[in-house]
Amino acid sequence: MTTSFRKLRSDEMDRLSLDEYARVEKHPVTVLLHNIRSMYNVGSVFRTADAAGIAKVVLTGYTATPPRKEIDKTALGAQESVPWEYCSHPKEILEKMKNQGVTICGLEITENSTQYTGICKHDFPLCLILGNEVEGIDCDVLQYCDHVLEIPQFGTKHSLNVSVAAGIALFEMVRIFRQETIGSGSQLIF
Repeated sequence: MTTSFRKLRSDEMDRLSLDEYARVEKHPVTVLLHNIRSMYNVGSVFRTADAAGIAKVVLTGYTATPPRKEIDKTALGAQESVPWEYCSHPKEILEKMKNQGVTICGLEITENSTQYTGICKHDFPLCLILGNEVEGIDCDVLQYCDHVLEIPQFGTKHSLNVSVAAGIALFEMVRIFRQETIGSGSQLIF
């Protein structure tokens, strides 16, 4: 027996309006982008954050902020749906999050890093830090991390594009949060 697949039209996808999305409870994850040089990567992370129902994006350092046509091109409107803020240096916001009980996770290859699949329910709420496309996360920013997560690499390269890495890590975080939340009997709006 062969299954038939018909591509859904936009009006069949049950997409939320901006107003509806603003009222929906988000997953307790903040993405912090520090010194991201490509505005296309920034836009792509916004789009992924929207798709994953992430609570917030924080832009720091020389990371560009909306509105910019390069961000808009890849964000496709997600810069309007995902709450965001800018801070020149992440120190202030990371200290504030730590004081609020947020687990700080860097996505980087370091000594003592753990698999990106290694987080669990008690790590939420959390902040995922993504660093510069070439240099990664600055050492002075890594010092704020409770965990450093690593995506294993099996080829000749030792890194992924920052927006691709963000997508992998964010959707794994959402999977873990939802699996453990739904498994405990909690109800999610999504």
